Formats: sequence, structure tokens, C-alpha cells
Amino acid sequence: MIVENREDKRNIARTILEALPEWFEIPEAREKYISEAADQILVAIFDDDMPIGFLCLEETGKDTAELHVMGVLKEYHRQGVGFALFNEARDIARLKGYSFLQVKTVQLGRYPEYDDTNKFYLACGFKEFEVIPDLWGEENPCQIYVMYIGEGV
Repeated sequence: MIVENREDKRNIARTILEALPEWFEIPEAREKYISEAADQILVAIFDDDMPIGFLCLEETGKDTAELHVMGVLKEYHRQGVGFALFNEARDIARLKGYSFLQVKTVQLGRYPEYDDTNKFYLACGFKEFEVIPDLWGEENPCQIYVMYIGEGV
């Protein structure tokens, strides 16, 4: 479901990102994601009233949206929550007229947690675009994936 309220967006992002220190351990980066969530398209999935996963979309170009940040509580991993979030976000991006989606993550082969993230994006249908070796520091080369989602409106 799309969340509209800015404070709800920040609260959802905070709840989930703080529960995922393996991926969001740097406080400044985590706080930036939380703050930015208020101004982005935020899709969330709930178990009863508790948010269990969310994804934020951000426009990065006239024809491209980025999966800016995504998180699913660990106890809900491998239960289809991530794919459901991705599918809804892809549909929203299409409806808004974007032709491409992109996502950035740490390059495959660096850390087991991020290897799972890479495999998830590849399973969604993303293709490798490029690696930027020093965007996040030498120890965390940035892998960019892209996906064609159809002609924009």
C-alpha cells in the first residue's frame, strides 16, 4: 500500500531500518534514508498494523526512478514480502510514466548480506549496469542495476 503521510513514512522507515543493522549500521546514512523517505513514494506492507517491509521510489531522471531504499524485517525474509514490494513499486513507476528502474547496492562478492541483496535484485529481473568503485569508499564498491519497465507515458 502507498503511504501518504510524511510522519508515517519516517516512522515506517525508522522502525524497519533500525531493525536491520547488518545493512543500515551507519547512523548518519540511516538517518538520511529516514529523512528522505518523507518526500518519496513509499510503499509498505503490514502484518496487522505493524510495518514489516517498505520501499521508497525516487525520480532520478525524466524516464528513470530509483529504488532508493528498501527494507524487510528479517523474520519476514524469503516469504515474498520483498517481491510484493518490488512489484507494487514497479507498477507505480509505470503508471507515473517511467521507462526504467535502477537500484544501487554493494557489489556482489563483498559481504554475504549484500550478496543476498544482489541475488534478490537479479531475481526481480534487474540487469548489471555498472560498478562505481569509490562512490561509497573502496571497501564498498557500488553496483548499479537497471531494468526496462516499458515506455513512459
